[in-house]
Amino acid sequence: MRHRAFYYSETAGIRVTVRPTFVADHSRPSQGKWMFAYRVRIENVGGQAAQLLTRHWFIHDSTGEDTEVKGDGVVGEQPVIRPGGVHEYQSFCVLKSTRGHMAGTYRFVREDGSEFDASIPRFTLVAEGSPPLA
Repeated sequence: MRHRAFYYSETAGIRVTVRPTFVADHSRPSQGKWMFAYRVRIENVGGQAAQLLTRHWFIHDSTGEDTEVKGDGVVGEQPVIRPGGVHEYQSFCVLKSTRGHMAGTYRFVREDGSEFDASIPRFTLVAEGSPPLA
């Protein structure tokens, strides 16, 4: 069985783990579309509850195209994550090439009103069968 990569970072008691996957069945190489799904696990390993307010993604396609995505919450939710709690979701992106990468931040607010950005680790997107990088 093939090992699938995962990436994680921790900021101010929030641990973000991402596991990307190439989705061949929904990709259309003849149309210049490669689909990647990614599962995100957000854990509160700190001592205070925090609510996820917004997301800010940077998506890089190896064609040289960069996209920035900002919005409220994740997949329509702004979860409150208590100490020891976890929030998981899955999303996707479509690239115009067989490889790229993503990274970003989640904006959180604590019960005392303080806000902070939790880092989303940079993770690579590589379609199966892609030629190795030079």
